[in-house]
Amino acid sequence: MIVLAADQFAKHLTIEHLPEREAVPVLGEFLQLFYIRNSGAAFSIGSSMTWIFTIALSVVAGVIVWKAVGVRSRLWAVVLGCLLGGVLGNLTDRLLREPGFAVGHVVDMISMPWMLPAIFNVADIFIVTGMISVALLVVTGLRLDGTRERDHAADDGEASPPEAVATPSEA
Repeated sequence: MIVLAADQFAKHLTIEHLPEREAVPVLGEFLQLFYIRNSGAAFSIGSSMTWIFTIALSVVAGVIVWKAVGVRSRLWAVVLGCLLGGVLGNLTDRLLREPGFAVGHVVDMISMPWMLPAIFNVADIFIVTGMISVALLVVTGLRLDGTRERDHAADDGEASPPEAVATPSEA
């Protein structure tokens, strides 16, 4: 809920205080505020299919909630919570912003022209960092229940009977 609230608050401030399509330098060319309404996905891809993004975000939010039900790992809970907050931030825009229900445009306002020609928002930051964190948790073997892959591999190895080894006298 904190991520969703922070995202929507940043978008509210953007709409109320920033001019549309005009760069406002924060740290020169390094960081700028640039208010746009994005009907598409990243880099405005698929801008004529806004409703598809609404469906996709709804499905992703549902899967995150479904997976989060059995989570026992605090780290997984935080990562999934941040990811869900980001998804819900952009889904809220799709559902409630102009031009209408389920086809709303996402408010973007953060620009780093030296890095990417993309303009993004707080929700996007949490979605990207959340997905990177998910990948890292999977690679390190931390399971949703808080156990590690290596713990399960050790259990599997202990469960199998030891192999018979012939001694020199038996050979």
